[in-house]
Amino acid sequence: MTDVNYLAFAIPAFFLFVYIEYRLALRNKKDDVFKYESSVANFSVGIAERLLNLFIAASFYQAYNWIYNNYAFFDIPNKWYIWIFLLLATDLVWYWYHRLGHEINFLWAVHIVHHQSEEFNLSAAARITTIQAVFRNIFWCILPLIGFHPNMIITILLAHGAYSFFTHTQLIGKIGWLENVLITPSLHGVHHASDEKYLDKNYGDVFVFWDKLFGTFQTEEEAPKYGLTHPIKSYSFLWQHFHYYLEIVEAYKRATDLKAKWNAVFGSPALMDQNIRPALEKKYLQQRQNKPKIKFKAYLNIQLILVVGLLTFATLFYKSINALDSVAILILILITLINIGALLEQRKWIYYLECLRLTLIFAHAFYILNISELLIIPVVALITLERMFSISKIYQKYILKYKNVSN
Repeated sequence: MTDVNYLAFAIPAFFLFVYIEYRLALRNKKDDVFKYESSVANFSVGIAERLLNLFIAASFYQAYNWIYNNYAFFDIPNKWYIWIFLLLATDLVWYWYHRLGHEINFLWAVHIVHHQSEEFNLSAAARITTIQAVFRNIFWCILPLIGFHPNMIITILLAHGAYSFFTHTQLIGKIGWLENVLITPSLHGVHHASDEKYLDKNYGDVFVFWDKLFGTFQTEEEAPKYGLTHPIKSYSFLWQHFHYYLEIVEAYKRATDLKAKWNAVFGSPALMDQNIRPALEKKYLQQRQNKPKIKFKAYLNIQLILVVGLLTFATLFYKSINALDSVAILILILITLINIGALLEQRKWIYYLECLRLTLIFAHAFYILNISELLIIPVVALITLERMFSISKIYQKYILKYKNVSN
């Protein structure tokens, strides 16, 4: 059992806490705290991040270790009081990573996914991309450079991340004098708000000291409106991850001088041309006058449950899974997450993605069984079924089934 990764149990624990919050929201008659489509989109982003981090998480520790062994300024001992200094240092580094992530376009492209949800609940805490994880770990490399041991850093980062998870909820109001010390759910809700008075406030993750010191502190006054100032019009897994990169590219292409090109990449998101996103949405997204509301949720829920189970299994036994199976799990989960997002968007091309997913499953199974040459059989069978029974139309009839609701 030495190869078992017990951090895998954090995955079902996450869903348990989300479920508890959901039940409490219903009990308190706060039905607007959760929205099915947003929650599924939040889960999808978090699943992808956890999955991809399986392949790169070890490299974070290796980078810390290499910096610590070769370039550490000080030899900081492992004493009880050092942990306090490390926590403060970690939160300070987070503050500046977080603040720059809101002030520089290419870093905002990494972080914007976290702010896309218009519902503020524990599921929104999952909206962390692997690219964001990479960038913030680059910032945290300053900690081993100072001289904190990598083992201490990893431990603090786990605690740091666990604390920030519980600040993503509306069910806990203001907490008295603690509002002057810690980033509470109320204060972090301000950070997730799109109201003008709340923009670019409360960057700290655990402590409020840094926001007060650097002039970015704001208490909650009026009830916040959560999400982006210009909400995205899609639950698509791919669009949510990459739309802002496309906006940067488009802004760069439209730029007429060197300064404008520089600003497209390194300038403030507040200066981004607000006409770019609607133009890209018109180009890449289906435009409907009515919003589709899914009726057929069972198919989507089954896929979500399966990928969560597969992710938990892959995390638990990652060291025991060979490279080929790991890559197969990676591809299968990512395709399924794209499928889930496309199902929320009612995209007709889901059927072809399904065919690809089914073919890849057969290909991997046949490879393991050493009968790869027989892959032609399920492929031909699929084509034959399509020719004879038009299964694509049957699929669209029962899977892409939605009712229209007014805007």
